This record gives sequence, C-alpha cells and structure tokens, in this order.
Amino acid sequence: MFGYAAGLPAFLAYFVLGLVLYGLFSWVYTTLTPQKEITLIRAGNTSAVVAFMGAILGFSLPLASAAANSVSIVDFIIWSVIGLLAQILAFFIASRTMTGLHQRITDGEIAAGIWTGGIALSVGILNAACMTY
Repeated sequence: MFGYAAGLPAFLAYFVLGLVLYGLFSWVYTTLTPQKEITLIRAGNTSAVVAFMGAILGFSLPLASAAANSVSIVDFIIWSVIGLLAQILAFFIASRTMTGLHQRITDGEIAAGIWTGGIALSVGILNAACMTY
C-alpha cells in the first residue's frame, strides 16, 4: 500500500544534498570571482544578476544530471564537484575572452553579464550532456 513512498528517503537525501551543493557552489563561485555578486545584485545591477544566474543554471544542469545518473550519494557529490569546477572554468574562459569583464559587470554593462551567463550556461549544458554514462 505504501510502496510508492519507498523512494522518499533517497529523494530527500538527494534533494537536501542538492540544496547544500547549491549553497556550496554559490559560496565558492562568489569567493573566487573578483566582483561582489551578492552586493551588486542587491544594488540592482542587472549585469551581475544575469552573470550569476547563468552560473547557477550552468551548475544546475550537471547537478540534475548527476542526481539522475549517479549510483550513490558519493558518486553524486563527485560529479557535482566536477560541475562546480566546470563553472569556475567557464568564468575564467569568459574573463579571458572579454577584457575588463570584472569591471564591466561591476559597472552594470549588460553585454558583460550576458556574455558571462551565456558561457556558463553553454558549459553547463555540455557538462550535463557528458555526464550521461
């Protein structure tokens, strides 16, 4: 009768761990990037919002893929860390391909935010697709 709820503990474990990993990703990302994303977002900087949300979405895709394809919690964590590292790489790719990216985002230049968010999302899509094993 209650067999349909048999997967609830696993769901809760992956879901809660996923939320923790979102928090960890946000902390690591905002620590490693030179601009102060949260301060800029609170001040209404649209460029910072677009760039940061691109990174969050870029991390979400491999996180979801890892949850769907992992064989254990440890496997999920390992692949999530790989997703985090890919997003850090995406930021450094964006900053190397647009001069003054940090200052442009800080100044609210929308093109810089879209560029950064777009690269983050693109890397996240590729990362998630590569996690299907």
